[in-house]
Amino acid sequence: MKNVSRLLLAVAGTFIVMGAYAADTATEVQRDTNQQERIEQGLQNGSLTTKEAGRLEQDESRVDRAQANAERNGNLSATEKARIQRDQNQVSQAINRDETNGARGNPNSASSQRMQADVQRNVNQDQRIENGVKSGALTNRETGKLERGQAHDDHLQARAARNGHVGQGEQRHIQMAENHQSNRVWNKKHNDVVR
Repeated sequence: MKNVSRLLLAVAGTFIVMGAYAADTATEVQRDTNQQERIEQGLQNGSLTTKEAGRLEQDESRVDRAQANAERNGNLSATEKARIQRDQNQVSQAINRDETNGARGNPNSASSQRMQADVQRNVNQDQRIENGVKSGALTNRETGKLERGQAHDDHLQARAARNGHVGQGEQRHIQMAENHQSNRVWNKKHNDVVR
């Protein structure tokens, strides 16, 4: 009887710890979504130029890579979480600084419209990943792999916008990469990996 009680306590403790890791991961992914929404809103209201949004996407790419590396082993340590939060705070400050620096973008330009559409895709992908974490459909390791894909897409957007203009060909390339990432999110959420 004593051994059964110990076993039950060990199993319960494992689920609590796993739930805490998932909560940590969900919090970080939610923050990604919020930052992407702020970038999109800045493009839409003209407080961000396409070039500024590109620099911010490069910053987002670095945060996503840090998350991917931290979640590679399946957990997110307190040190890794603190480092990611520090990086996210820096991106948040950069968004605020760029939105208030007086430079104005033209939200109706074709280039800004393309960038807005690409950033909206980021928001959608991040929300799908977050929902997968919260529902248990994604493990931390799977989330890390998907964050690496998000980092790649962010980098493509940054590279396309570095000159302040996103062309049709550049957007087509970004959209193809985002379609690939979308398929990876679906596959990871619907595979048979035990959570």
